[in-house]
Parts: sequence; structure tokens; C-alpha cells
Amino acid sequence: MLVGAALVVAVAVGPWLARVAARLAARDETARPAPARVAVLTVLFAGLLVGAVALMGARPATAALAWAAGAAVVLGAVDLDSHRLPDRVTYPAAVVCLVAFLVDAAVLGSWGALLRALAAGAAAFAVAYAAAALSPEGLGFGDVKLLGLLGLVLGWFGWGVLLAGVFLGLLTGAVVSLVLLVTRRAGWRTALPFGPPLMVGAVLALAVGATSLG
Repeated sequence: MLVGAALVVAVAVGPWLARVAARLAARDETARPAPARVAVLTVLFAGLLVGAVALMGARPATAALAWAAGAAVVLGAVDLDSHRLPDRVTYPAAVVCLVAFLVDAAVLGSWGALLRALAAGAAAFAVAYAAAALSPEGLGFGDVKLLGLLGLVLGWFGWGVLLAGVFLGLLTGAVVSLVLLVTRRAGWRTALPFGPPLMVGAVLALAVGATSLG
């Protein structure tokens, strides 16, 4: 029943997420996504939403993963189109995730997971901020805030999941960059969006850790 409900929500919300992404990428409230883009983003959101429900079941923290899934779809699409990660998406996602985790802790007593998520989010943000300060060309402040959000979400599940997510994100980015270089679709100095690989790494880390998380 939960999976079916997730699919219904995805079909209803996916096209809206595609429209939001198109408007944010173009900075034009009248922008409309192509039908193919709507279909791809809706299917992607459906997969992420079903995965969130399968991983967490029916509990308050599931709302955090569900909202993060929608935010990831929008952020990824915008970053690929315009190399930006809008605060209008990142900040609300962080607030919703934090509130959902807090409610989960209050209802189910998962205070340890909440404290770990807060510590992980702060640590991921601090490390990313330091890296951006040392190399602004390599890591933008939008990426820093995204890493803080990912740290909050992945930290809920454990430090190992967070580390795996960051590692897999970096690996994904490196592989994509190498493929683009080999196929001559990018050069050594071509600026590539870093947000999508980070989010792919986070999803892979959660998928790998799903068995142990039950």
C-alpha cells in the first residue's frame, strides 16, 4: 500500500517538480519543461520515493527522505542546466528534514539518530566550507550547502553511510568527468556541475546500506 501511494504521489508531483526546475534554471516563471524532461524527472522521483518508503516504512523520518528526494530532483536538474543550486530549494529541504527527524525522535525515541544527523550535517558543512575557501573554483557555496543537507540526511543513518555517500559522490563525479574527457565532450578546464554526482553518491550509499538498516 505504501509503495502504491508513493507511486501515485510521484505521478501527481513529478510534473510540478519538472516545472519548478525549468523555471529556476531559466530564472523565468513562464518557462516550461519539454515533455521528455517531465517524463524523466517524474520517473526519477518515483524511484526515489519508492526507495524512501521501502527503506524507512511508515514513520515520521520517511517524510524527510521523501522531501529530500523531491529537492534532489529539482536541484539536479537545475545544476545540470545552469550550474546553480538554488537556496529556494536547499534551505526548505533542510528545515523539513530537520523537523521530520525531530518529530521521529519525539514519537519513536530516535534521539541518538537525531543527534548524529545534526553532528553529521554540521561536520559536512564545515569541511565543505573549508574546502571551498581553499579552492573556490573547485567547490561552490551551493555545493557546500548541499553537502550540509546531505550530511544531515545521511548522518541519520550513520557515519559510515555519510562517508560512503561522499566517497561514492566523488567517485561518480570523477568517472563522469573521465568519460566526458575521453569522448571529447569536455576539456580539462570545463566547469562541470558537482551537485548531481554528490546526490547520486548519497542515493547509492542509502541503497547499499538499506539491508543493514532494515
